[in-house]
Amino acid sequence: MKPMRFSWKNICLPISCINNNTNQKTTTNPSKERLLLLSRQNSVPSKVYMSDFSNSTISLNDLSSSFLVNIHIFTYEELKTITQGFSKYNYLGEGGFGEVYKGFVDDSFKTGLKAQPVAVKALKREGGQGHREWLAEVIILGQLKHPHLVNLIGYCCEDDHRLLVYEYMERGNLEEHLFQKYGGALPWLTRVKILLGAAKGLEFLHKQEKPVIYRDFKPSNILLSSDFSSKLSDFGLATDGSEEEDSNFTKSVMGTEGYAAPEYISAGHLTTMSDVFSFGVVLLEMLTARNAVEKYRAKKGRNLVEWGRPMLKDPNKLERIIDPSLEGKYSVEGIRKVAVLTYQCLSHNPKSRPTMTTVVKTLQPILDLKDIQNGPFVYIVPVAGSIEVHDIKCKDDVKVVKEETEKEAKVCPRHQAGRRKRRKHKAMKSRAVYSDTALYKSLGSSLYTPAN
Repeated sequence: MKPMRFSWKNICLPISCINNNTNQKTTTNPSKERLLLLSRQNSVPSKVYMSDFSNSTISLNDLSSSFLVNIHIFTYEELKTITQGFSKYNYLGEGGFGEVYKGFVDDSFKTGLKAQPVAVKALKREGGQGHREWLAEVIILGQLKHPHLVNLIGYCCEDDHRLLVYEYMERGNLEEHLFQKYGGALPWLTRVKILLGAAKGLEFLHKQEKPVIYRDFKPSNILLSSDFSSKLSDFGLATDGSEEEDSNFTKSVMGTEGYAAPEYISAGHLTTMSDVFSFGVVLLEMLTARNAVEKYRAKKGRNLVEWGRPMLKDPNKLERIIDPSLEGKYSVEGIRKVAVLTYQCLSHNPKSRPTMTTVVKTLQPILDLKDIQNGPFVYIVPVAGSIEVHDIKCKDDVKVVKEETEKEAKVCPRHQAGRRKRRKHKAMKSRAVYSDTALYKSLGSSLYTPAN
């Protein structure tokens, strides 16, 4: 028996995917009637919501591209060209819904589209999985524009191909920098700047007429530009409204283990406060540089929230959980304020959590705190009876300090030079203490140091 091939053509998609047909049969479906009414109002773009697609009877012709803001429509061949045939050399990675490739468009590629690098995500076509997520990206990012939301440039809806084209973010995502430490540990102010930008993105979503619940806030979905400005990406699980506002709300729990709010996991209760809890988890990851779930650890320490939250309110215990790679180069006052905010965001009672507006107002002043040690880290090894100190300069402003005892000073001059040479090499190996001075230079700390 010949296997049947899945086709997307019978699923609701934006009208630009096919030719417009105005001779539609009338329906009593309220969502469909609303869409048909809005599609005729071409003079003023109106908003559509994910809840408008809850009924599968809505056809391809029920939507108009007039809902989308500055969105380009690409052919599959065009995207194949700009990614060099989806070459493995342009491969950036793979998410839950498809592979991502880097491409480049020039000025002559499309009218109104400037020359720029882009990221092209191709949705997996096996079965019907991923259609809702693809559509969510088009509907939400096609209508909402904000400095801290990744910019959707366009999409391809051709035959069985479903692709999305985004702006290219040079520094990848936060997960790569926070946990894999490419190029060294992220400086404290850089971490605050990244999370502040992400908080502003969530605040914008929550303030919509019908709040957008992101539902999958985690480091891998926070993209970074060349100057470490952050933008939210991957809106496949996002939805608008909440259980109280939407009678069609689904109780199916979706997201990533370790980030979902407890009330969402236990009862499917999804509100904007669910995003606040997820934000608190990422704040805790920022403080500790530990993943939300680490299965290789002892059972008691596998879940980051269960392990770390009790220590956030105790200043003595707080110091134990701070990421050691920061080497003490952070604002003590800033750390404590972030710890208190994290504790509040991770409250088991949704009503006790702050709004994202409060989160933004709390994080903003932390960038202005100046009690941060920026100089090279120097460690002096105390030796009993020392009488003089010699500084040996090493590259990257790292200092190795050696002390000589009175006994060493009395050694016969003939043997002293040889012993001193051996001790010098030994000190270079065992007593060197490295700082992040070079890291600050390479990552451009001046971008994040407050002006006087």
